[in-house]
Amino acid sequence: MHSVACRTIMNALKVITKTNVLRTASLFCRIPREMINKSFSTSSNVQEGQGERAPRPVPLYRNVVSERTGSVLAVGINRPEARNAMNQETARLLFQELSAFDGDPTLSVAVLYGVGGNFCAGYDLKELGHHSASLKLEQDVTKGPAPMGPSRMQLSKPMIAAVSGYAVAGGLELALLADLRVVEQSAIMGVFCRRFGVPLIDGGTVRLPRLIGLSRALDLILTGRPVGAQEALAFGLANRVVPDGQALQAALELAEQISSFPQQCLRADRSSAYYSSFDASSFSEAMQREFDHGKPTIQAEATAGAARFISGTGRGGAFF
Repeated sequence: MHSVACRTIMNALKVITKTNVLRTASLFCRIPREMINKSFSTSSNVQEGQGERAPRPVPLYRNVVSERTGSVLAVGINRPEARNAMNQETARLLFQELSAFDGDPTLSVAVLYGVGGNFCAGYDLKELGHHSASLKLEQDVTKGPAPMGPSRMQLSKPMIAAVSGYAVAGGLELALLADLRVVEQSAIMGVFCRRFGVPLIDGGTVRLPRLIGLSRALDLILTGRPVGAQEALAFGLANRVVPDGQALQAALELAEQISSFPQQCLRADRSSAYYSSFDASSFSEAMQREFDHGKPTIQAEATAGAARFISGTGRGGAFF
């Protein structure tokens, strides 16, 4: 019965859209990637050399998927067969996706997650071991993509990581790129690459000490030990802990809430917090930058906000 259902679906794949292909295949049976690609490998009735050129096969399997809801963009790493380990193609696609998000004025918050139960298990060591000669590393850290894709970016808008399963090695570094991390109860984080001599070159030694303090960061960096969700919450590495299977939904709800606030003010405050943590040379410099970037939002958003408060909106600490 299962094989008959799969054949029926495979025939239907040729006449439905790309989105429906993936949804149909995942809902009814686990169709291997090769079978899906093969079903679209045939050209149209127009043959090469006979008038109009035959179209190329449509690529149906992307290592990075995205979906927009209002001003929130969900971005998924889609290599579940490898626990969403990163390879060069995935790194490039993820960098492009988040670069496009950062440059889109109609988007406010991104949510990064892993498809299939794991956030990201780091860089794909099989690719590193078998194809190290072809591995291209951009040495200028002001450029991208980095080995893990967007890990060198300084996003101008908030991003939330929805962490399930493993977020280890380079996958932990990707989670550190996010402003907030919503972590499932059974999730595991850690510098697992310690065992194999693979260095942290995607911001792990930079962001982790700033987030949780040098002492705790060195505990993770030097030992490579696994960290569960509750310990991550106690460290400040996790911002929310949710039941298994709920990280993405909780992250999307949080993103929706953040996107509902006045965005110019929110981004100015966010930018000031990052600047004071990473770039400011002194307290007074950080304070001056906070004022300089905050002042324009008073006329742009705060005046109208004060009027809404006077009219009764948000009294008693109520959110709206």
